[in-house]
Amino acid sequence: MQFPTEVLEWIAEKNLWSLWVPKSHGGLELSFTAGLRELKSLAKIDGSLGWTITLCSGANFFIGNLQPEAATEIFGAPVAPVCFGGSGGVFGIAEKLGNTYKISGQWHYATGASYLTHFTLNAKIIENGEELQNKDGSPVVRSFVLPKDKVEIVENWNTMGLKASVTHSFDVKEVVIDKKYSFLYNQVYLDSPIFNIPFSVFADLTLWVNYIGMAEHFLEEAAKLIAKERLIGLETVLDSANEKVKGYALEIEKRLGEEEVCSEDTIERIHSEAVESVQNISKAIMEPYPWLGVSACREDHQLNQVFRDYFTATQHHIFTKRRS
Repeated sequence: MQFPTEVLEWIAEKNLWSLWVPKSHGGLELSFTAGLRELKSLAKIDGSLGWTITLCSGANFFIGNLQPEAATEIFGAPVAPVCFGGSGGVFGIAEKLGNTYKISGQWHYATGASYLTHFTLNAKIIENGEELQNKDGSPVVRSFVLPKDKVEIVENWNTMGLKASVTHSFDVKEVVIDKKYSFLYNQVYLDSPIFNIPFSVFADLTLWVNYIGMAEHFLEEAAKLIAKERLIGLETVLDSANEKVKGYALEIEKRLGEEEVCSEDTIERIHSEAVESVQNISKAIMEPYPWLGVSACREDHQLNQVFRDYFTATQHHIFTKRRS
């Protein structure tokens, strides 16, 4: 199952893949608060729609980390809208060969795989046959961006929900690319203030609003079937979640011009509260579910789709465990 052509054309027309991309490079350059509102509204319309645009526009966010030459080349005059996406896992290797890297591996969970123009990936660095290590003994890892014709999509996304997100795996077999297509999450080249947001915070908040949006959709559909009194718990946790996201987004936006946008304590607090909030939303969805009847169990019912999309989304790795 994929988005129909009409939906993909609508996304391209609205330039939604490039919510965060600077106008200088053809993007919308939305503020952080405006972008989060947009993502939540999309997730409320349809889980796959919100999730896919969130993850792909989030990958386009890496334009800030690309070397200027590569950013201009990719986003400067595209024939079609640029759509990044890929995997956050370290599933392969990149052999350093002078000014190039030879990349091989299979990466999992590339949201929007069928819609992407470019794939992003993380790889361990090998040089002279040896795996490079950081001072603490951990492997040296770099991120890379490859055009779609350099990868082979492995169509293995077979889940109960978020079906149209086509979050397939992809193979890369000894692809050699110039070093200008490699990047690091914490190394920023573009001077747009939004790129000063730590990526972990950006990821936490953009995903958090997806859970809220899907849960608000669930609340609306459930209210058509059962008494409002049974949904007070869900309303309460959603009100709290919205308040927290709004507060953090405004705080971050105010600090974008400062040297430190988020302290380590703030980064950890946002993550912990996001995880706890999503756990509370999940419990509040489950509580009234037994009262929703057979309708909520029918695969062709809107409520059932929202339920399946939401609980598929909760399996994203950054929301299934706390950071150590």
